[in-house]
Amino acid sequence: MSEASADTSSGTPADKVDVILMKRGRTKIRYPAEVVADDGTVVTVRAPWAADGVRDFGFVRFEPGDVFTEHYWRDRWYAVKEVRTSTGILKGWYCDVTRPAVREGATLTVEDLDLDLWCSADGDTVIRLDEDEFAESGIKERDPAAAAAAESALDDLERLARGGGPLSPPLPGAASD
Repeated sequence: MSEASADTSSGTPADKVDVILMKRGRTKIRYPAEVVADDGTVVTVRAPWAADGVRDFGFVRFEPGDVFTEHYWRDRWYAVKEVRTSTGILKGWYCDVTRPAVREGATLTVEDLDLDLWCSADGDTVIRLDEDEFAESGIKERDPAAAAAAESALDDLERLARGGGPLSPPLPGAASD
């Protein structure tokens, strides 16, 4: 699928997709999501917290009722997930370093490359995550170009987060916080 392709056979994106997050050749998680926008470069979907129960990272808790608005690029090595409570309060942004996203019909697939970044809603907390997992994954030896792109993506995300603005791109017709 080319970078600019999108599912536009009916003139608008499909209403639903299955998001598939791959890790080292296996499906890490798969969940349904509503397509919010797809401009051919960025696919934005919305989905409730997809895992069972609560996941407490210490700096943020993801829990049933949380809503994720997820932005996947076909030309960037990361995804940005805006996290809100069930009442709409912004918790922050969880960013996954991934290979560029591929959308084929009702499936959106991304490959997780271990590196992550968290930025709190107020921007005061910016944390690089899982650098140890990335180092242990062997990607630097297996695929040096992908490893370099992943490290560069994490640096870009951190610069964006420390820049003080929102990490999520604006949605068509939406007001920002």
